[in-house]
Amino acid sequence: MISLLLLLLLFFISLFLFLLFKFATAYGDFTLMSKKYAKREEIEDKVVWITGASRGIGEILAKQLASLGAKLIISARNEAELERVKRQLNGKYAPNEVKILPLDLASGEDCLRKAVEKAESFFSGSGVDFMIHNAAYERPKASALHVTEESLKATFDVNVLGTITLTRLLAPFMLKRGQGHFVVMSSAAGKTPAPGQAVYAASKYALNGYFHTLRSELCQKGIRVTIVCPGPIETSNCYVLKPLENGSSEKRVPSERCAELTIIAATHGLKEVWISYQPVLAVMYLVQYMPSIGYWLMDKVGNNRVEAAAHKGNTYSLSLLFGKKKAP
Repeated sequence: MISLLLLLLLFFISLFLFLLFKFATAYGDFTLMSKKYAKREEIEDKVVWITGASRGIGEILAKQLASLGAKLIISARNEAELERVKRQLNGKYAPNEVKILPLDLASGEDCLRKAVEKAESFFSGSGVDFMIHNAAYERPKASALHVTEESLKATFDVNVLGTITLTRLLAPFMLKRGQGHFVVMSSAAGKTPAPGQAVYAASKYALNGYFHTLRSELCQKGIRVTIVCPGPIETSNCYVLKPLENGSSEKRVPSERCAELTIIAATHGLKEVWISYQPVLAVMYLVQYMPSIGYWLMDKVGNNRVEAAAHKGNTYSLSLLFGKKKAP
């Protein structure tokens, strides 16, 4: 009897240590990590419209989706950069059949309506199947009180108002076909407090609220929504450690991996996913499931994080918990 209890105890201790190791080395939430590959059949021959496709994650998404056989529409304000991206795409329909649609999300409803009508007409017999809301406006980090009206308006015009307006105009076309999928590139800053990024975080919280509600209203009519909350992400080609002026580094998920995980999440129909290394991932879990502890933790690091950002230091370091650091 004692031997059996001992074996059970060792089993549970081993299981706990294994799960602890998996969590410590995780790059995303457990549901996302359980999905290993994208479902190509969900993407191939489908029309995918990407905003913010001229650089960063948007550009990488375009490359990966083209290789999966998607019919692409790529949008951003800079048409020349979109042409550059198009030339680099390879796939069943790329680059020759990739459609370029210059777009400014802050241009107003009339311009966005024309863009939607054009996107819907690009491929004969096929409207937009996936709308990937990737475009975003982000200003340098600053205290919540040090925000100008101009910055506030610019952020919300693109991140919230333009994105929601584009959705309102496109969704009726999807509803007529009885299917459509919105993939929203939100942020970890839309799930937890983000000291130094109050306005950006507010815009992402707004997106999360709108699109979760949209899905609840329209899911029985064939509309799916996947909200992706990444951060921090390395926007250079592949290296995960971002050098800082004080000689430290920030560990970031490579943008290629972020794009790959986004496609995996969308093709598996996941409703919300988190993409990040530790300690950000742990904070997201705490805020979600143990909010009193999570918010207490963020209150402890808040001021130190703002000061670290002002000095171009590591804004994701555990050392922020232990008091102020001298400026470099």
